[in-house]
Amino acid sequence: MAEARGSLLDLTVRDLLDVMAARTPAPGGGGAAALATAMAAALTGMASRFGDGAAATRSDDLRHRAAALADADAIAYGTFLAAVRLPHDDPGRPVAVAEARRGAIGVPAEVGELAAEVAELAAGLARHGNQQLRGDAVAAVRIAAAAARTAADLVAANVHGEEGVADLERVRLLATAAGDHVTELDSD
Repeated sequence: MAEARGSLLDLTVRDLLDVMAARTPAPGGGGAAALATAMAAALTGMASRFGDGAAATRSDDLRHRAAALADADAIAYGTFLAAVRLPHDDPGRPVAVAEARRGAIGVPAEVGELAAEVAELAAGLARHGNQQLRGDAVAAVRIAAAAARTAADLVAANVHGEEGVADLERVRLLATAAGDHVTELDSD
């Protein structure tokens, strides 16, 4: 996992792909969604800079925040796996699992929130920005929308009972909104 090897952000793209393809539980879908969100934000920032630049600073902030979540997701999921692997008779297991579950829900929920915001920014640029960069802005919308949907699916996978239901509902709504931007751009 990321903590044993350093940050995913320090790997070459080739090494990152190899690490993601390895038979390990993390990095996985959460890390991929975070990195996809960061790439979509990077495209959004670039498209903004070729226009009025108004969305560039916010895009950069979203890119940095999303990129950091790739490592955070691997750590959160690793912590969750360690907690559920505790012996069932361990008196600290229920608390450890509940705390770890919150992290395993919280990180992808944040990825979903960031991805939805990136999709919204990029959709605005696709409509009103430099039309020479429309294709890049649309690509950012599509990538961010896919990341938001992935994040919602990962939150759903970690919800147990009532724990995380509110996060799931919020992230599903955000993923739907991000997907709506794709649908709207397809009809333009």
